[in-house]
Amino acid sequence: MIDYLNGTDYTVIILYFLVLLGLGVFLQKRASTNIESYFLGGHKVPWWALGISGMSSFLDMAGTMLIVSFLFMIGPRGLYIEIRAGAALVLAFAMAWTAKWHYRSKVMTGAEWMEYRFGKGWGGEFARLISAIAVIFFTIGALAYLVKGIGLFLSMFLPFSPFVCSLILIGIASSYTMLSGFVGVVYTDIFQALIIILAVFYISFLAFIEFDNANALADMAYKVTGNKEWLSSAIQWHTSMPKGYEAYEDLMMFVIFYFFRLIVGSLGYGADPKYFGARSEREANLINPVWIFFMMFRWPLMIGFAVLGIQIVNSILPDHTILEQAANIIKNHFPDITKEKWPELLSGIIYEPQHYSPQLIDSLKSLLHNDWQTKLNMISFEGTVNPERIIPAVILFKIPIGIRGLILVAIIAASMSTFDTAVNTTSGYFIRDIYQAYIRPKASNRELIYTSYLFTILLVVLGFLLAFTIRSINDIWAWLIMGLGSGFSTALMLKFYWWRFNGQGFAIGTLVGMIIAILQRMLLPDLVEWVQFIFVSGATLIAIIITTYLTKPTDDKVLKHFYMTTKPFGFWKPYKKLLDEDERNKMEKEHRNDLISLPFILVAQLTLFLMPMQLIIHTYQTLGITFIIFVISLIGVYWFWYRNLPQENNNYEN
Repeated sequence: MIDYLNGTDYTVIILYFLVLLGLGVFLQKRASTNIESYFLGGHKVPWWALGISGMSSFLDMAGTMLIVSFLFMIGPRGLYIEIRAGAALVLAFAMAWTAKWHYRSKVMTGAEWMEYRFGKGWGGEFARLISAIAVIFFTIGALAYLVKGIGLFLSMFLPFSPFVCSLILIGIASSYTMLSGFVGVVYTDIFQALIIILAVFYISFLAFIEFDNANALADMAYKVTGNKEWLSSAIQWHTSMPKGYEAYEDLMMFVIFYFFRLIVGSLGYGADPKYFGARSEREANLINPVWIFFMMFRWPLMIGFAVLGIQIVNSILPDHTILEQAANIIKNHFPDITKEKWPELLSGIIYEPQHYSPQLIDSLKSLLHNDWQTKLNMISFEGTVNPERIIPAVILFKIPIGIRGLILVAIIAASMSTFDTAVNTTSGYFIRDIYQAYIRPKASNRELIYTSYLFTILLVVLGFLLAFTIRSINDIWAWLIMGLGSGFSTALMLKFYWWRFNGQGFAIGTLVGMIIAILQRMLLPDLVEWVQFIFVSGATLIAIIITTYLTKPTDDKVLKHFYMTTKPFGFWKPYKKLLDEDERNKMEKEHRNDLISLPFILVAQLTLFLMPMQLIIHTYQTLGITFIIFVISLIGVYWFWYRNLPQENNNYEN
């Protein structure tokens, strides 16, 4: 049996898992003090820890594999495709204003926030319930995406199928997450962030020294990917893409569309336990720059994998025609194979060739020659290089046995930290907004925590069931963001900015969006992303407007309390006039600074992510220009954002 790891690698991986489980057991007592401690850490976790934890929670394995695939295909411009989500530009909006607006509510979950905004009438209750259900559905989809990525990745190293690999990893992550709650999530995320940063420096250094100059890299990148503009950081209207990714050839159109989608999704973002659990409003703000800074480390890691992947593909698969031949050989033996089942089939052929036709195995060996099993792992269903397999290929061909275990642990850590955050947050919604609110209002603390354990198990099971209907990680990510996410984010976008928007409108609109997104996934799974977005968000918006005007406005006392405590901008004229002149002027100045700071934060974040990539690929002139833009934007961030932060830093008070 082929084995890509040795005893040292397995020892490192086992020690890593033992440390995580040990932290879970150690922090269990602190987490179980009460339900607020379990889900928010009792408002005692410092802002810098929450920021670092945020970086880990956004750096998942499946997403990293997906972004590396785009960087491999088109170079640094792959960043612009990830404006849809992977570039985490929602953090710029949270940094500018949505984080502090959510913090001011003093609630525990985004669903509980609905009562703060819409009141305790049936509209507010309905909005709270639907909000919790929507988050649960989205998390199931996100877990499926995570499970798919974990399985694809680990099955290249371990003698198990993608399903079994996912089961092992998710089982361990579930255990320590259930034991330690929010505090455990934060501190295990910090531990995992340190491991990830070690891997960043190692992979970045290998990629930097792989090519002497940018021209050598450009020549090889063109040979491997067919993209003449691989080194460019500028957005072109059109770029070449391989089979299976042709939809992204009109790059500028997608960037414009993704940016519009980003605005829709970001204007209501911020219902995150990290903001609700902050010790003060100032700290709720300071979480974001730390979060953004540490997110920067993701990009040199990913461009490093892409650069090394180009060298590997050029070395072991110089003739790309054999990829299509190999795929056709397999399809001839398995004519009913689908894209969803392709990774499972490859894993079986690679690790258990004795269970397959000798004619099939001999044909593959004859075509692929040496390391035929490793090469086979890189072949996509379409018969091209599978860009989603670049990271495993780099680890196999560039990382020596003995060190592979450490790099694998770093990649695994990225998934574990994403999983624990998603599960802890979603369990909080279920316990606070469904179980405690409607099923067992007088449940004891012990009962609530044990119920959260059972709910976590249910979430994981449903995520697994969905995962193995997925064709690729890009496929599920596109649906999560453009389909299911569009219905939810359209309703969330309006909650701050329109006084007439009520709980009934939120609930019915979100429900309509969820149903349409699920039906679209079942009946029209091949809809392109922009059509998914327009279809789902358009129907949601129509349902929101009709329902809002057919039902009564939110109670005036509720709206007045919301406006006076949150102080949002937007269509709030009936309540803005209630403020005295000094208070209104102060609020308008805050709004002005918030809005002006946003473009500076967005540019600073994008240039911060671009600069380390440009360094690694040796495009120094472009790096210099990017650095100048970064410095100018940073000055704007300081002037309009940082110096206007509240100075008080008192501990959280109810």
